Amino acid sequence: MRATFVASEVGTGLRRNLTMTIAVIITVAVSLALFGASLLVRAQVSTMKDFWYDKVEVSIFLCSKGSDTPSCAGGAVTAAQRDQIKTDLESLRPLVQEIFYESKADAYARFKEQFKNSPIVSNVSEDALPESFRVKLSDPTKYDVVASAFAGRPGIEQVNDQRQILDKFFRLLGGLQLIALLIALVMLVVTVLLIVNTMRVAAFSRRRETSIMRLVGASNFYIQLPFLLEAALAAGLGAVLAIVGLVAMKSILIDQVLAPSFQFTAFVGWDAVLAIAPIMLVTGVLLAGLAAFFTLRKYLRV
Repeated sequence: MRATFVASEVGTGLRRNLTMTIAVIITVAVSLALFGASLLVRAQVSTMKDFWYDKVEVSIFLCSKGSDTPSCAGGAVTAAQRDQIKTDLESLRPLVQEIFYESKADAYARFKEQFKNSPIVSNVSEDALPESFRVKLSDPTKYDVVASAFAGRPGIEQVNDQRQILDKFFRLLGGLQLIALLIALVMLVVTVLLIVNTMRVAAFSRRRETSIMRLVGASNFYIQLPFLLEAALAAGLGAVLAIVGLVAMKSILIDQVLAPSFQFTAFVGWDAVLAIAPIMLVTGVLLAGLAAFFTLRKYLRV
C-alpha cells in the first residue's frame, strides 16, 4: 500500500512539473555527456601514452666530419669508439631492450623514403647524415640513465629522447581534457541548481499534502521519499541519454571516423566505455539525490 502511494505521488509530481522535469533530464544529459567525454578523453590519452611510449627510442647520434660539438673535437667517430659505445649499451641490459645501428647509408635511405616527394632530397647527401644507435628501452622513463652515461662522450654528437617530443603533445591533450572536465563540472553545478529549484517548486505546490501527511504522523523520510525518487528518476533518465551519447561517440566518431583515418595510433576500446558508464549513472543519481535531500530538509518543514 505504501509503495503504491509513493509511486502515485512520484507520477503526480512528475506530471505537475513536467516542463522542469524535462529541463532537468536534458541538463543532466548534457552535463554528464561532457563529464563522460572528458573521462573518455582521459582514457584515450592514457591508451595513446601506453602505445607510443612502448615504441619510443633513444637516438645516439655519432660524430661525423664537420660536427662542431665539443665531444666531436677529435673528428668523425672511430671504429673503436663505435664498438665501445655498443659494448657499453649492451652492458645496460635489461634496461636496454633492443639496439639498432644505423649507418650513413641506412640513414640516407630512410631520409629519401620519408621525403620522397620533397625537393629537399636533392639538396642532402649521404655524408650529411650521421651514423646512430637507436635504443629501445624496457622502461622509457629511464631515459636519464642512458643520457647521463653517453651524452658528451667522445664520438657522440647528441643523445635524443623521442619521449620529450611526445610529452609536449600529451601535455596539449591533457590541457584539452582539463578544459572539457572544467566545462563538465560547471554544467554539473548548473544541474544541481536546477534540481534545487525544481524541488523548491515541487515542495511549494504540494505543501497541503505534505502538511496533512505530517499531521497523520508520517515520518520525514516518508514525506521526502516521493520527491527524492522524482529527482533520482529524472537524473537517471538524463544519465541514460548521456550514456547513449557516449556509446555513439565511441561507435561513430572513434570507430568509424578517427580510427580508420589515424591508423598509426591506438584508440580506446569498449572496456573504457563500460567502465565510464556506471560512473556517469551513479554521479547523476547521487548528485540529484543529495541536492534534493538537502533542499527538502529546508522546504518541507511544516
